[in-house]
Amino acid sequence: MNIRSFLIASAAAVTLATGAMAADSKLTVFDWAGFDQKNLIPEYIAKYGDQPTYAFFGDDDEAFQKLSSGFKVDIAHPCSQMIQKYRDAGLIQPWDVSKIPNYKDIAASYTNSKVFTDNGTVWYIPTDFGYSATLYNADKVPAADASTLQVFVDPKYKGKISLPDNSDDVWALALLATGVTDWTTTTDAQFKAAADWLRKAHKNVVSYWSDPSDLNQLMASGQVTVAWSWSDSATQLKDKGMNVVFNREPKEGASSWFCGWVHMKNASPDATDRANLFVNDFLSPAGAQALLDDFGYSSTNTKSEATIPADQLVAHNLSPVKGTLLAQTPLDQKLRDRMVEEFQKIKSGF
Repeated sequence: MNIRSFLIASAAAVTLATGAMAADSKLTVFDWAGFDQKNLIPEYIAKYGDQPTYAFFGDDDEAFQKLSSGFKVDIAHPCSQMIQKYRDAGLIQPWDVSKIPNYKDIAASYTNSKVFTDNGTVWYIPTDFGYSATLYNADKVPAADASTLQVFVDPKYKGKISLPDNSDDVWALALLATGVTDWTTTTDAQFKAAADWLRKAHKNVVSYWSDPSDLNQLMASGQVTVAWSWSDSATQLKDKGMNVVFNREPKEGASSWFCGWVHMKNASPDATDRANLFVNDFLSPAGAQALLDDFGYSSTNTKSEATIPADQLVAHNLSPVKGTLLAQTPLDQKLRDRMVEEFQKIKSGF
């Protein structure tokens, strides 16, 4: 059962950066709400007797702002497009991957960026990945309508659309919808076309969802019939008996993303061994199974991912995608800042 949505909803009442549990106080982990799951880190718990102390965030930009203002943790779990920003701000230190045996089996496609690994220095350890795609209620939306991303700007779905309150995801959608499949080469003209498209989509949006539990409620109530979503909601709504489809192969394509771990510069030296074991657990076969079962995500570790039966990947919408994918890889920070600013204007009606 995918329980991330339930967990995020439960954690929503926890103030940003408030410890979810003061367990093993020698390692403080800054993580997405709901990720404090014991089955992700079985060896850590076996060795140290309990989970680390957790603090939660709900958005990459919020997490960066908190950490750059001096909030002290040992490790954090940002997604890939944020890492250059962490490096430029001097917030992180390199990992000693010789102490993280499972690192060597991460697929090279996740580690070959100079933003992550620079002249042998490893700044970032990718651990988990998934997709953003079109989720729709098949009882109310014809498959033909959802076969294109233009469904989000179709006037007949006005008031029935939900988009994520997440700059990276909405720009991935808008760029795909306007013909861009590599956002690292976005031109001014392409940016404008995508922004114009987002403004059209905004007219149809009834709500921007901030976590999957929000979206689940909107779709279960029938208020929303089409959404740009992660796989979490598809899995949980299907579990509840809803006839939903997570279409990762519309005409224009879908998006992929991945997240992982940074070692904070102000981390306690006493936390290093714990941090290494914690991340190694994430990359283990047990970690891969937990990512799938609890979140509907996949592991970046090829050996660990190979232990997952193919039918489970299909059931969780994680089998290989045959169509176009826009990969949410690191962006020039000036472009990303521009995207964040423009998205705020669009949401405000400008």
